[in-house]
Amino acid sequence: MPKVKNPKNVYKSRARALWPILRFLGILLVLAIAGASITLLFLLKDLPRPEKFTESEIAQSSKLYARDGKTVLYEIAGDEKRTLVPLSQISSLMQQAIVAAEDQSFYQHRGVDLKGIARAILYDLKLQERAQGASTISQQLIRNYFLTANKTIKRKTREAVLALEMERRYSKEQILEWYLNLVPFGSNIYGVEEASRTFFDKSAADLSLPQAAALAALIKSPSSLWPYATTTKEELIGRQQYVLNQMAKQGVITEEEAAAAKEESLEFLPLNHPIKAPHFVMFVRNYLYQKYGEEFLSSSGLKIITSLDIDMQEAAETEVSNYSKGLAGYRANNAGLVALDPKTGEILAMVGSKDYFGVSSPNGCSPDTPSKTCRFDPQVNVTISLRQPGSAFKPIVYATAFEMGYSPDTILQDTLTEFNPNCPPDGSAEKDRYGLDCYHPNNYDGLFKGPISIRSALAQSRNVPAVKTLQFVGVANALEKAKEMGITTLNDTSRYGLALVLGGGEVKLLEMAGAYGTFARDGMRTPLNFILKIEDAKGDILEKAKTGSLRIISSQSSREINSILSDNAARTPMFGANSSLYLADYADEVAVKTGTTQNDRDAWTIGYTPNIVVGVWVGNNDNTSMTQSSVMVASPLWRNFMLKILPRLPREPLKI
Repeated sequence: MPKVKNPKNVYKSRARALWPILRFLGILLVLAIAGASITLLFLLKDLPRPEKFTESEIAQSSKLYARDGKTVLYEIAGDEKRTLVPLSQISSLMQQAIVAAEDQSFYQHRGVDLKGIARAILYDLKLQERAQGASTISQQLIRNYFLTANKTIKRKTREAVLALEMERRYSKEQILEWYLNLVPFGSNIYGVEEASRTFFDKSAADLSLPQAAALAALIKSPSSLWPYATTTKEELIGRQQYVLNQMAKQGVITEEEAAAAKEESLEFLPLNHPIKAPHFVMFVRNYLYQKYGEEFLSSSGLKIITSLDIDMQEAAETEVSNYSKGLAGYRANNAGLVALDPKTGEILAMVGSKDYFGVSSPNGCSPDTPSKTCRFDPQVNVTISLRQPGSAFKPIVYATAFEMGYSPDTILQDTLTEFNPNCPPDGSAEKDRYGLDCYHPNNYDGLFKGPISIRSALAQSRNVPAVKTLQFVGVANALEKAKEMGITTLNDTSRYGLALVLGGGEVKLLEMAGAYGTFARDGMRTPLNFILKIEDAKGDILEKAKTGSLRIISSQSSREINSILSDNAARTPMFGANSSLYLADYADEVAVKTGTTQNDRDAWTIGYTPNIVVGVWVGNNDNTSMTQSSVMVASPLWRNFMLKILPRLPREPLKI
């Protein structure tokens, strides 16, 4: 009878036989876990911290606004044009469209959508190609901000881990806000606020349903859905309709609303649309670059509220453009205008040439045209260019004389006078004959009036009495007064003689308008202001307008100048009773002075009320002579603008 084996011995025998295999498998498992851990540690090495969203500044462009704080004049941007806004300032339609287009389970998952991954895998297997991704909004945010778009295991792993950690730390609302401010929309446009303003010229808070769906659609592939090419725009509209369908499917809009949105035409704002108020913008930008630096401005998100009145600026641009069309008959090719508030020193309008963006004159410049032969240089700002002011400088000299004891009733001799004592007094000597700088100026009309009051001499812009007044005042005193009134360009006193009063020194139209603002302000000067305030990205104030003022001339002297420059009867013998200088409906509110330089190279008109100063220049950039004086060339432009603007301003009589 065979011996029966003990079951216990059988089990022991089998266990001994299996033990090497189990030990081997255990070792393999430990090695696999260790390997996986090492691999994971490698993949997660130097993993960014989600806290960086709150610790670091997100680069955003700085913007120049008109004084209304809404009209964007210009944007200073680096590689990324972006404007950060809180979620509360983004349309709920935009938020819903993004979720419908990019992550329909956004409010359910915790950073990684496992169902979405499975669904994408099945979809890809069905098509036998990679056709559908499964990245959540959180994963996309991590990828856009921290990682790269490379489709590697390392990147995907790091992306998923960071997304999970970010969702653990922050609310869905915070994550969605970051996403909407960082997501790219093509070109250098980042964030929904920037995209909304670029494509539709409106805030993200004001997006319509079709516009919101279009922006949400564009995120998938900005290059292949770019709205400025016919074929890609058609694809964008197709994707937009998909987004609308998904929104309706999710119940955030009705089927009827989706259908209506599909029927609405999408109009995109042209890219690279012109800068508003370009000469003014470049003037302000140069100041900002010098003070803050271009790199800081392009990434710090400053909000720069300028002094510019956009309505007044547009009126000025229209008047300069329209008026310039008729300048050819005067052999003039360019014009400029500046308007200031004399009470605050604020620049309200600045037009530095008749056409900043294009050459609209047959004598205009091209990149190959030498500047010395260019009669119209579009981007040169004539309001801050050095030009001789002609007789427009006379009120500064007469104001200085009034401070020193002269009055409007002082009698001067308007007679042929030789001001160089070494020359014959009858003005018969010439430099080549005597080797002397003989100086015996004539009047514009070639006549001499004899005894004349300062009131009549200034009102009629007589040259000889003005030179005699400067001789009494002294060139140094007149230059000092001009400097006190804001003229910064007449610094080398050795360069100037008695011809200074006739415009023998180069000044800027902007500064001359500011100086006339002293008369409008009853002798007080407020420095020029072109920035009302600058806020940083947190809303802190970095800079505010200067508000202080200083008395430069006495009230009496200022009022005497105002009285003369507003006296139409006094200027009638020279200019006529109904010249362009006379605004009948504002006779007691407006003072004005013209200026014409030698050989009619520059024509100026500067006029003011207690609430506005307007300076106009007409001429040629290359100093080519015109055929007429300022009263014929520049004054009509000044008049046209004043009559358009004065009805918008408070009425206030001049102090005389």
